[in-house]
This record gives sequence, structure tokens and C-alpha cells, in this order.
Amino acid sequence: MTAATATDPKPFDAVAAAIRDEQYASDPELPKLETRAWPMAEVRVETNDGKPKIAGYAAVFNAKSEMLSDWFGDGYTEVIRSGAFAKTIQEEDIRALVNHDSNYVLGRNRAGTLSLIENRKGLQVEIEPPDTKWSRDLQISMKRGDVSQMSFGFQ
Repeated sequence: MTAATATDPKPFDAVAAAIRDEQYASDPELPKLETRAWPMAEVRVETNDGKPKIAGYAAVFNAKSEMLSDWFGDGYTEVIRSGAFAKTIQEEDIRALVNHDSNYVLGRNRAGTLSLIENRKGLQVEIEPPDTKWSRDLQISMKRGDVSQMSFGFQ
């Protein structure tokens, strides 16, 4: 997902990236997964043929991310451009997880329970969640508006 670009106030520069990569190499305990979050646009939980479905946009193109910070504590935002997800959607085994926890799989593209489509607006998501207590609890929290954000991880 190389189409994400840093924008004001201070872009993440090559020096900070090199320091980060050097620290990762010297300390295997550091997490290597990066995440980005945006408020979800049009998130909804609906029922289709008696089965629940979570639908919305995981990322909206040309919108600023939440404020992030680099290794020096300087703040910056990122903007996702059209095409950022196209290759990954076509080639990878993608899972929709609760809080990036692989113990809580909401859907998976190769299982047919996760649909990801890049359109003019952004990354459209449709998930057929499992019939489990934690999934039902999540859907209730989404309907109430307590959970209104989606994020994605990348390496």
C-alpha cells in the first residue's frame, strides 16, 4: 500500500524511516505492523436473508487520517490515494479482525465472508460476521454508535 502519502504539519521523512528500520532490526520485540484509522463513512449493520452484514468504507480516498506521530514526536497526517489497495485486494489473503487481533476474525476474502472493492469514494467493505457472542456484541456496539471507526494494518 505505497500510495499513502504524508502531508502537513511535518511529513515523515527518510531519516526517521531509516531510524525506525534500524530499531526494528536491532529489537525484534518492536511491533512491525503499522495501522491507520479513519472514522468510518456509512458504516451500518444490516440483515440480509436473516444474516447480519457489516458494510461501509474502511478508508475514504483523499481524506486526512487521524493525527499520527513519527519517532521524534512530530505530528503528521496521511492521505490515501485511489489505487492504494488494488494490488493487495487482488493478490493477498485478507482478514477483517476486531482490534487487529487474529483471534477475532469477522470475515476473510478467501472464505467469501469479506468483500473489498476499491471505487471512486474509497475502500468499500462488506463483511458477513460469524454467529458468535463477541461478533453479536460488536454489532450491537456498532448499531449504538459506540464503535464507529475502522482501521487497516500493513507492513
